[in-house]
Amino acid sequence: MKFLILSCSTGEGHNAAARAVQEELMRQGHEAVLQDMMLLAGPHVARAVGGGYVGTVQHAPRLFSALYNAGSRLSSARRRSPVYYANALVAGRLERLLARGRFDGVVTTHLFCAETLTWLKRHGRLHLPCLAVATDYTCIPFWEETDCDRYVIPHPELTDEFAGRGIPRSRLLAFGIPVSARFSQPMDPAVARERCGLPPDSRVYLVMGGSMGFGQIRQLTDRLSEACLPGEQVVVLCGRNDKLKAAIERRHPAGGPVTAVGYTRRVADYMAGCAVIYTKPGGLTSTEAAVRRIPIVHTSCIPGCETRNLAFFAGHGLSMAARKLPEQVSCGLQLVRDELSAEAMRRAQAEHISPCAAARLAEALVQLCCRRKEE
Repeated sequence: MKFLILSCSTGEGHNAAARAVQEELMRQGHEAVLQDMMLLAGPHVARAVGGGYVGTVQHAPRLFSALYNAGSRLSSARRRSPVYYANALVAGRLERLLARGRFDGVVTTHLFCAETLTWLKRHGRLHLPCLAVATDYTCIPFWEETDCDRYVIPHPELTDEFAGRGIPRSRLLAFGIPVSARFSQPMDPAVARERCGLPPDSRVYLVMGGSMGFGQIRQLTDRLSEACLPGEQVVVLCGRNDKLKAAIERRHPAGGPVTAVGYTRRVADYMAGCAVIYTKPGGLTSTEAAVRRIPIVHTSCIPGCETRNLAFFAGHGLSMAARKLPEQVSCGLQLVRDELSAEAMRRAQAEHISPCAAARLAEALVQLCCRRKEE
C-alpha cells in the first residue's frame, strides 16, 4: 500500500512523529511519502508559519499562552474556528497531491493538516481513510472540529478528555505517541557515548531545549558544570539555535566539562549515552526519553499544551520537575547519584509509555484501508 504522511514544521516534534510513522510503514513493506503540508503553499508560507510559531514561543511566551487560552475558550465541536478556515486555503493543493500520488490512506501528525483533510472530506473531495496523531498529553484546542477516521492518542487515561471534547470514543486509539525504533533498540551507554564523540567512561548530563533551544539553557548549563564531579560532562543539544550554541561555546571552551552540539539526528544515541536528561516537556522528546528509559528532569515549558505534558509526566512519576534552576539541578543530581530514584522512574516509564505505538498505528491504518476497500 501507499500512504501520505502530513506534518507541519511548527517545532520538530510533529516531524519526528511523522518520520517514525514513515519508518515503520516502510519497515512493514509499504510505500510512505512524507510531506510538510505548508510547503504546498510555497516555501515562503512554510517559513512564515514555522517561523511565526518559533518566534512567538521564544520571544513572546506570554502572548503564546494567551493565544492558547483564547483557543481553548473558542474551541467547540459546534462551530468552525478561524484555524479551520485558514487551513482550508491549502485544500486545493492537497487535493491535487492526493490525486497525483494515488495513495491508499493518509496520516497526519499535526492539527493544521487534519483541519485541511476535514474540509476536503466535508466537501466530498476526500475518500481516503485518514488517521490523526496527537503529539501532546492533552486534547489541544480545535481537535474536536476535525473529522478523521481514527485518532491515535498518547495514553488510555486521556480517552475521556478527548471524548469529552466531542471526538467519538470509537475513533480513539490509545497507542501512545509514535517514536523511532532507534529509541527502543538496546545500546551499551559507553558505545553510544563513543559514537557521539564523547569519552566512553564519562557520566553525561544531557540538556535539550527542543529544535528551537527554548528555556534558560545557558544558565542551567553554567550551574550543572559547576556541580559536575571529575569524569562528569554536560552535553547541550542546541537544535537549530545557532546563537545558543555560540554563546555556550564562548562561556565553555573546548576541553572542559561542557560540549555544545548543533542540530543532530543522533538524539537516540545521545540519550542512550546519558545518565539523565534535562528537557522542556515537549510531547515527542519526553516520550522518546521515556521509551529510552532515561531519567527525566523537566525544565521550562512552553505555556499551554506543554504545561499539561509536564503535569502528566510528573503526576505519573515519569519525570521530576522544578521551577527554579537550583532545584532543577538538584533533581538531576538525585537521579544520577541515587539509583533507587532512577530505577523507580524507569519502572514508571515502562508501565505508562509504550515503544510500540508506531507499529500498532501502522497495523491499524492498514486494517482501516483494507476495510474501506471492501466496502
